[in-house]
Amino acid sequence: MTSKIYTKTNFHKHTFCIFQEVSRDSIKGLLPNFNSKSGSSYYFTDNGVYRFSNHWSRVANCRWRIEKNLEVINSKKEKLGFAEWSDFYPDNDFEKLYFIKLNQNNEVNYFHKNNVNYSNQVLRTSAETTKLIQQIRVLLNESAWTKHLKNENIELVRTEIIEKLITSNKTFQEIRRYYLL
Repeated sequence: MTSKIYTKTNFHKHTFCIFQEVSRDSIKGLLPNFNSKSGSSYYFTDNGVYRFSNHWSRVANCRWRIEKNLEVINSKKEKLGFAEWSDFYPDNDFEKLYFIKLNQNNEVNYFHKNNVNYSNQVLRTSAETTKLIQQIRVLLNESAWTKHLKNENIELVRTEIIEKLITSNKTFQEIRRYYLL
């Protein structure tokens, strides 16, 4: 199967992309090629696109997010991101295109199956992915759900439950049942 080639003419039509945060010096001296109605600016290059914006995630009919770069100092609201044309993947609401990962900092995020890091993880639709990420964030940040657990090591149980949620199609209630008194 050949993958679609994205360019400045079609990257904004039903795509998923993870932009890398870069310094504003990257566009110094450049004029935007396009300014959106919502205030985002786009700078096209042969290799990709810079996007300067105060909003990320759901963008029109696309799912774009920006990966923080701790070495870059941008304002808290407006961030400059760069993505190569090959970083854009097709997106829609009905195919199972996304998998979820939890990093070492307990931050949960989703990735496209065409990403090089995909290796047979459970795929979900965008709605299923969003719902599960919200549930995992509750598990990470709240403790009311731990009531009546038989294991006293809550952090271990939390890790095990989240791992099972990510790697299976079981519901939280099905998984939690195993840990109840």
